[in-house]
Amino acid sequence: MPVKKTKKANDPFKRHETDTWSPEVQIGLLSDEIKQLQEHLVAHKKDYDAKRSLLKKVARRRTFLRYLKSTKLSAYNQISKKLNVKV
Repeated sequence: MPVKKTKKANDPFKRHETDTWSPEVQIGLLSDEIKQLQEHLVAHKKDYDAKRSLLKKVARRRTFLRYLKSTKLSAYNQISKKLNVKV
């Protein structure tokens, strides 16, 4: 698996300079991890642990997206357009 590029990936979603745990940043991080796992599963189709991990991350991202949609609709719209995901 390639090296994680988490620092650059969540920069556009930060609310402020030291933001690491806002829903926007978490959605960005989970999206990067999901992309990495999808690439891994293309090469290793029978890696059921990775598939389970992928499904868990997708469910967690969906939870964050639902929360963001109910609390900050403008931020949800921005992230869903940028990442091309919807709840």
